[in-house]
Amino acid sequence: MAGNAANIIELDRRRMTAMADRDIATLNKIIADDLIYCHSSARLDTKKSLIGAMESGATVYTSVVPSEVVAQDLGDTVVLTGVAAISVNSGGNPNSFRVRFIDVYANKDGNWQMVTWQSTKLV
Repeated sequence: MAGNAANIIELDRRRMTAMADRDIATLNKIIADDLIYCHSSARLDTKKSLIGAMESGATVYTSVVPSEVVAQDLGDTVVLTGVAAISVNSGGNPNSFRVRFIDVYANKDGNWQMVTWQSTKLV
């Protein structure tokens, strides 16, 4: 299954765009049910809690822009590392920052889905 790197980089770009667009249908397809999402604040989310916060308006991503993305294609798993510029309104507080991230996608029955996100703020 080698050769998935470019496709997964593009899939993750679509996921980031979907977060900023509040495109819940796309997020539900791309994000795995067993997602572990560790924010740069160390707060953990599941798929349900991450999408739920976006649906309720508690967390509103206005922009998520990746750069410096590199993919490690491990067959049925692709690990992405890179930088993302994020603008978000969380709990009524607007914030913009950059993070370095590790993002893992797995091929689940022929469908690539994000299973893990870990990010650290850049200063």
